[in-house]
Amino acid sequence: MRILFNRRTLLGGLAAAFASPAAAQTFNFSAAAEYSAARRGVSLLVMQDGQILFEDYPRAGGADRGWELASGTKSFSSIIVAAAVQDQLMTLDDPVADKIEEWRNDERKSRITIRQLLSLTSGLRGGTIGRPESYLDSLNTPADYEPGTHFAYGPAPFQIFGEFMYRKLSDDPVAYLQRRVLDALQIAPTVWRRGQDGMPLMPQGAAFTARDWAIFGQFVLEGGRGIIDAETLRQCFVPSAVNPGYGISWWLLRSGLIPPGRGAGVEVPEGAAARLGEVHMAAGAGDQRLYIIPDRNLIVARQADDILRAMLGQGGERWSDVDFLRLLLGA
Repeated sequence: MRILFNRRTLLGGLAAAFASPAAAQTFNFSAAAEYSAARRGVSLLVMQDGQILFEDYPRAGGADRGWELASGTKSFSSIIVAAAVQDQLMTLDDPVADKIEEWRNDERKSRITIRQLLSLTSGLRGGTIGRPESYLDSLNTPADYEPGTHFAYGPAPFQIFGEFMYRKLSDDPVAYLQRRVLDALQIAPTVWRRGQDGMPLMPQGAAFTARDWAIFGQFVLEGGRGIIDAETLRQCFVPSAVNPGYGISWWLLRSGLIPPGRGAGVEVPEGAAARLGEVHMAAGAGDQRLYIIPDRNLIVARQADDILRAMLGQGGERWSDVDFLRLLLGA
């Protein structure tokens, strides 16, 4: 294990120790780092009160190296929505069919709202995980359920959202995200993969360094820093009636959470949620994780390699969010 302590890390650790001694004393960085590294981990960063307390870059990791977030990419869609609401381009409860005219004569699709689309409660099929169709092909996704009545995880809603935003902006939705939010944070993806249609993949494909992903998490924790509206951002963490563990493109580690699939590690055993407290999470295949823990003013970014091997069940020991957080927090 290689732990990176630089001047910023040391000062940040001292600041957190004086500002929040009770919280700082509960951390078990070594145990958390060992747990992560044993599961293909390449980066682990812990930030409290906006200061880095701990960084670890085992194996092929490095502070300046970006790693694909897989479905951790999905949570950027909530920020695009919040910015667009503040820019008075839409509301969360606008029908998607306002811009997707192909849906206007469909009895179910015509009633799907932006909120339902990105909370994955639109009634649409989720699509094949890891194999998103093009924006336009995704518009043909069947609506098997009434809007607001069923949770279905998958890439299709996010590709549909990409097309909605493209028509709304007459521009690339990721370019809008970059100039509207990420430029102000002085961060950028190391890469953002695109589909065969040339458009950025919205459910997957973004790669960030652990530091930049953590900065993004801190921005969300701080309520948007005035760059986007705090109340709209707060709505992204309100669970749907269908899945108490999912908001608008963010996981909420709560009892009753409906996970994305078997073996994803996104489960909350009975009683665990109360011990951990409020935890918001961006999560991707291969156990990419960004945890936001408001009660502790804490951000944790964790990345791993060999995503495909992990998806095939060949990536070593199984990841558990609850086990990892218990180790880190001493909960």
